[in-house]
Amino acid sequence: MALDRITLSAFRNHAATRLDGTCALNLLVGENGAGKTNVLEALSLFAPGRGLRRAALADMAMADSGRGFAVSADLYRRDAAEPVAIGTGTAPDRPGRRLVQVNGAEASAASLGEWLAIGWLTPAMDGLFADSAGARRRYMDRLAVALFPDHAALAARFERALRERNRLLADPAADEGWIEATERPLAETGAALAWRRAALVERLSQALASQPDEPFARPVLAYRPGGPLEEAELAQAHAASRGRDREAGRTLTGPQRDELAVTMARKAQPAALCSTGEQKAMLIALTLAHAALASAGRPGVLLLDEIAAHLDPLRREALFERLEEGAAQVWMTGTELAPFAALAGTAAVWRVFGGSVERVG
Repeated sequence: MALDRITLSAFRNHAATRLDGTCALNLLVGENGAGKTNVLEALSLFAPGRGLRRAALADMAMADSGRGFAVSADLYRRDAAEPVAIGTGTAPDRPGRRLVQVNGAEASAASLGEWLAIGWLTPAMDGLFADSAGARRRYMDRLAVALFPDHAALAARFERALRERNRLLADPAADEGWIEATERPLAETGAALAWRRAALVERLSQALASQPDEPFARPVLAYRPGGPLEEAELAQAHAASRGRDREAGRTLTGPQRDELAVTMARKAQPAALCSTGEQKAMLIALTLAHAALASAGRPGVLLLDEIAAHLDPLRREALFERLEEGAAQVWMTGTELAPFAALAGTAAVWRVFGGSVERVG
């Protein structure tokens, strides 16, 4: 067990929801619109970033409540006798500022990655392989946070350095010396960011290599950097391309142009050209491999939204077996119990209705 005594206050449609007595496997069941995914989104805020919907903080607070939202939980760790109290939310007077507390002390959102590793798979991610390269970069960075707790802070520093250089590049009056000064932090953070993305893909590839091609389609991953991986070489590339970058008004070399290439192993075919079912199967394989890596050092939480909806009985059974064998605490959603019958007596079942949650099994 990782998270217990979970509370949601004025979050989405949950005025005051509490989940006590969680298990390793947890199932949220209810009609569409009942608030199941809202619970998963609340849990995803215990990771750095904007949560599984990437929504604005102001949009997460209950409409017309006149107050900010709060999400809290007790985090249980194998190496500690007492749980860690973690919480996040917003204040009514500053709805766009995220507040974080750990054991009652103020903390940063980026520091949450030091306490637990959270991953998720939602229906909105089904088009990842056919989406933009930027979407796959964000995906890599989210996965990297679970392996490198300070990765979110590093990515934010890189983005700030990139915006500053791009601002000067677009200004015809900007002095060359000013642009050069922005290139030092850009190369430093960019090289570190690229190294971590490469390390993530390498470790995921190793984990996937031992997996069979079925019942989940095994993906083959390749990291394609948008520039040199070494800091000195990246700095030289920025200096050499300064004229071209000024013409373009933006930086054309570096990890902001990275790509994650994914191929279906059995067919040796790009993932974007595979069927919808095959792409979903590859995403599940990737998610399970990442969860196993992420849960090795810290408590792990895996959020699976409507995961059983489009899986045949064979794949559902294989998925549940993998989840039971894993170390992460799992939260799943579904509109009915039937697809999860194999988990009867194993998973905690929570009925969600109208923004309320009740333990029913």
